[in-house]
Order: sequence, then structure tokens, then C-alpha cells
Amino acid sequence: MELTAKGMEVRIGKKEIVKNVSLLVKNQQFVGLIGPNGCGKSTLLKSIYKSLVPQKGTVFLDDMDVLKTSEKKVSQRLGVVGQFNEMNFDLTVGQMVMLGRTPHKKLLESDKREDYAIVEEALARTNLLDYKDRSFLSLSGGEKQRVILARTIAQQPKFMILDEPTNHLDIRYQLEILSCVKGLNIGVLAALHDLEMAAYYCDYLYAIKNGEVYAHGTPEQVLTPETIESLYQVKCQTYINPVTNGLGFAFGI
Repeated sequence: MELTAKGMEVRIGKKEIVKNVSLLVKNQQFVGLIGPNGCGKSTLLKSIYKSLVPQKGTVFLDDMDVLKTSEKKVSQRLGVVGQFNEMNFDLTVGQMVMLGRTPHKKLLESDKREDYAIVEEALARTNLLDYKDRSFLSLSGGEKQRVILARTIAQQPKFMILDEPTNHLDIRYQLEILSCVKGLNIGVLAALHDLEMAAYYCDYLYAIKNGEVYAHGTPEQVLTPETIESLYQVKCQTYINPVTNGLGFAFGI
């Protein structure tokens, strides 16, 4: 399933945050958005998954016009894992993950054997089977994020958007979440802060600066010292990381 966004423009108040951005995620491709804080990455993603209404632009998942299609139908194909997932009420981990089946149900339809099997599989994929009866609110930040990922997997989406899902997590949980998503073999569009993670997991990158696409291409094409300095105002040298065999980065002011 391909995602195509064309001519996306988003204003908040009088400020133009996203300026005529177009991007493409091919079938089963893992595409990353990189750029400094405030460059428009999350705003762009929110306009793609309909949390914000863009002033201009189109978004298609294959032939589905996302911006003109009901939330329920979009959620049957598109799953979103965000950065913040705080709740004012408590559910068990199993109940949280079962919420991922909602887009596939009629109003007040009860959970079926198939739903429970899908939830069990999602819990297994995220190493959460032993947490099924735990309180969601009792979990650590990394554990909560894995639950949200499991809930999204239970939706059985054909495409997934990650809106800076690992931004406040330690390295272990970053690796667990991104490795799990990569293993789903579906299209992914992810906003990422860690450049080594972006280089390792992404097939293609879009670098965003001041609400516009500054550069795009493979990680090797985009993550150059010149581009990184322009984006982040820091000096950088790249090297081959002996652990990942991918790009590594050494920074200086």
C-alpha cells in the first residue's frame, strides 16, 4: 500500500507551519522524517492522519482519499503511534490492546474469538503477553509505548505512521519499537530525532527545514555533514558504525 501526500499546507493561526510539502511512501517502505524541533514534522504527520486539517493538499492510501474518507474506514487501513499517550482512566493492558479492534466492529458489537486471537498475537509481537492483566497506568513510559504499538498492530493496518514515538524513551525501548515495526513489513512513515536510528531503519528520508522539504533520498544521500549542519547548526562527521554497519555520527559545536 502506497501513501502519497501532495501540496500539503498547514497554518496555525497566522503562522504557516507546513509549506507545500509532497512525499511518497512506496509499498512496504520505511520512510523517515528528520529535522530540528519546530520544523513542522509532527504538524505534517498530523495533517496526514487527520488530527489537523490542512489548508491545502491531498493524501491518498492507494486509491483511498484519506482526507475525504470517514475516520473508521481510514483506521481500518492506517494506524498511528504517537509520542504522548497519557490517560485519565485505567484499563488493563489486554483491554487497551483490544481497543485496536474498534475500527473493525459495528456499534456495541462484542469481542469475538478472532479479536482475542489478534490481540494475543499483537501482545506476543511486542513481548507483552506477561503484562496482559497489568494496569496500563502502572507501566513505565517505554512499556506504555509498547502497549500503544500493540494496540495499533491489533488494528491490522496496512500502513503505519509513527509520530516521534521514541523521542522520550531510552535506547532499549527505541530499538524494540522500531525493530518490531520494521518486522511488520508494511509501509511506515516515521518522524525520528535520532539520526543513527533513522539511518539504520529507514529506506528513504525526507529532511524538513522551516516547514519545507530541504532534501530527500536514501540515508546515505541525505545524512551528509553539509545537510546535517544546515538542519541542526552543528558540525558533524559521518563514519561506518561497526555495530550496525550503517552510518554513525560524531558531532561538535
